[in-house]
Amino acid sequence: MPLRPPLDRRAVLTGGATGVLGLTLSGCAAFPASSRPHQTVWTFDRLTDIGGVQTTVEGAPALIDSPYGRAVRFDGVDDALFIAEHPLAGAETFTFEAIFRPDGGAFEQRWFHLAEEAPPGQPPSQTRFLFEIRVVQDRWYLDAFTRGPGYNHTLIFPERLHPCGQWHHVAQTFDGTTYRAYVDGVLQGEAPLAFKPQGPGRASVGCRINRLNYFNGAVRQARFTPAALPPERFTMR
Repeated sequence: MPLRPPLDRRAVLTGGATGVLGLTLSGCAAFPASSRPHQTVWTFDRLTDIGGVQTTVEGAPALIDSPYGRAVRFDGVDDALFIAEHPLAGAETFTFEAIFRPDGGAFEQRWFHLAEEAPPGQPPSQTRFLFEIRVVQDRWYLDAFTRGPGYNHTLIFPERLHPCGQWHHVAQTFDGTTYRAYVDGVLQGEAPLAFKPQGPGRASVGCRINRLNYFNGAVRQARFTPAALPPERFTMR
């Protein structure tokens, strides 16, 4: 399924914003104006202040051109961005989306990590969201993961392979009962989940937050919504 050019907004967006092609911001039409969800968009067209948030660069990620505007390319060795925010902290339901291009390489790549941080003096928190991929020759499959108090679930489906070297949209959603994962708007799988909101923290892009499993490919954009959007409301639409 081809991607449409995604929203080109860098900071926090609300329901009344207008996106590409003059369309109302994807997702907002599904909600009454009084209850439209607050949305955050991170556009990776720079290496500093992603989404207006403090961003630390490690390695040498590079800005490249993509069909949707500038994107950040990671080399799969030591390139990463660390962003001082967990944009889904406090959300009881959610949609976590990203537009990216996996370019092959190592089998296991943990390329987008949202991590809760424990208060000072407490043991490190294991609560988190992850987008990962598994690479099989020139194809890949999605691993969507979330963990927190009383829940720990992976949505991974090795039979659902996708081509490397192309731009794709991925999403994970939770509607209050069911956790779902999508690639290019197509459901990969789902499971019940006893989800609890996660606390404030930070994010890494290009590797796991403890600097493991680096990503070989590019990331253009991510969007975070504290509501479960249907596929027709995803960024790519």
